[in-house]
Amino acid sequence: MSTTATTTAVEGDVLDTGSSLSEKQRRILEYLRRNADSQMYFKSRLIAEDLDLSAKEVGANMRPILDGEFDVTVEKWGYSSGTTWKVTV
Repeated sequence: MSTTATTTAVEGDVLDTGSSLSEKQRRILEYLRRNADSQMYFKSRLIAEDLDLSAKEVGANMRPILDGEFDVTVEKWGYSSGTTWKVTV
């Protein structure tokens, strides 16, 4: 299956660079966009609860979001009692 890379902009923000995100990855990215103010921290297990996923699924699907060019920046931040993600909009 071939994909064509496109960039969609809203108010100057890059929303998607055409990278082929899976449906779970798109759901996680949309969740972060909706719920993050300028800078917030999210636990994988709390994202998972809201999206009806497991914390392991969230962590496994975060790599393309970490590596991609989106209007949110995600960093792996901590591991105590589960993975924490630092999200900057």
